[in-house]
Amino acid sequence: MHATLLWTISDYLGYAILSGWSTKGKLACACCNYETHSCYRKHNHKMYYMDHRVFLPMSHPWRANKKSFNGKKELRHSPHVLRGMNILEILRDFKNNFGKINKNKRDGPWKKRSIFFKLPYWAQNTLRHNLDVMHIEKNVSDNVIGTLQDFPSKTKDHVNARYDLKDKGITKNLHPREIGGGRAKYTTTCFSINAREKSNFCGVLKAAKLPGGSASNISKCMQVGIRKISSYKSHDAHFMLHYLLQVPIRSFMPHVVAKPLIRLGSFFPSICQKVIQVQDLDYLEVDIKEILCQWEMILPPSFFNIMMHLPIHLPNEVRLGGPVQFRCMYPIERYLCRLKSYVRNKAYLEGSIAKGYLAEDALTFCLRYLHKDVVTRLNRIRRNDEGNFCDVDSVDYFSSFGHPLGGK
Repeated sequence: MHATLLWTISDYLGYAILSGWSTKGKLACACCNYETHSCYRKHNHKMYYMDHRVFLPMSHPWRANKKSFNGKKELRHSPHVLRGMNILEILRDFKNNFGKINKNKRDGPWKKRSIFFKLPYWAQNTLRHNLDVMHIEKNVSDNVIGTLQDFPSKTKDHVNARYDLKDKGITKNLHPREIGGGRAKYTTTCFSINAREKSNFCGVLKAAKLPGGSASNISKCMQVGIRKISSYKSHDAHFMLHYLLQVPIRSFMPHVVAKPLIRLGSFFPSICQKVIQVQDLDYLEVDIKEILCQWEMILPPSFFNIMMHLPIHLPNEVRLGGPVQFRCMYPIERYLCRLKSYVRNKAYLEGSIAKGYLAEDALTFCLRYLHKDVVTRLNRIRRNDEGNFCDVDSVDYFSSFGHPLGGK
């Protein structure tokens, strides 16, 4: 019997470890590879990944729009994907020297030659490493909520971002004005909201009633008094980005801001569908390209870190690898959380996990041989059940019905 490695699933830092491509710096996008369009901003001391007009068709009117973007026409073509055979040719004579002496001697963005290329079929694999939708959704949600709510540590609209706009020579009405004493004053933007709107924003999310089991209690993350959202998990960000953010955004945001955010809230649920038509991926690719270009018109460069760029590659990965639910970190993270709960002795992590897994397996085996009148983990009535007893051995897979929580 032989095992075949289809692909790897990890966060973006793990992507660098498994693929060998450095996911930091000027060429941080492994999909755009050597044609990654990035720029360094000296006031923030960070790299930003913009110029998403290169992904639009050559006849698109936004390519000729100088005023709304960086003051230049966009005549470059979209980046080409680096195939496995091309990578193998580039890394043919690459030496994996991991000592401190050779730490800074790298071949451009390549950190190492991945050990997976020893597999005879790996170079022909069209999708070798997956972009994790879970972490992308969490980072996109953090950027959007932090910027709208103007959190000091999360917002992407600050004085350094305004100085970057001034250096770039665009959006002159947003440039900072020095008022002496090393201080600067800058005007509000179209995506800025006042204190009352921030309270309404948190209030709408706090009052939302969610189906049992769909997400955690998001209302605990909403602090209406201080107008802050904090301590929400990745699955909460997934649920808010898909269903909840569009409601408060549409109520007080101008159309130029609300439209791309609402389109984004439609893009991610479409990507995460259990069944997706191949022809729909062409429309999703057009949607995410236009969404990012619309954001470039109104948001500062500091908003566009690498995680805001990666969604543009998700439709193509669905085309190559299939639905997202088979290629994301949600089931892996949940299973790892279960394994970590087995740890009782931190000096012997692997032994604790192995012992706990064996005990769980043995307990499940024994429960299946108990009488039906004994309440076990396998036949216990669920929290949202109407009282119908669900028999483990029943052939009726729809014997348990749900009902809305609350009043009548």
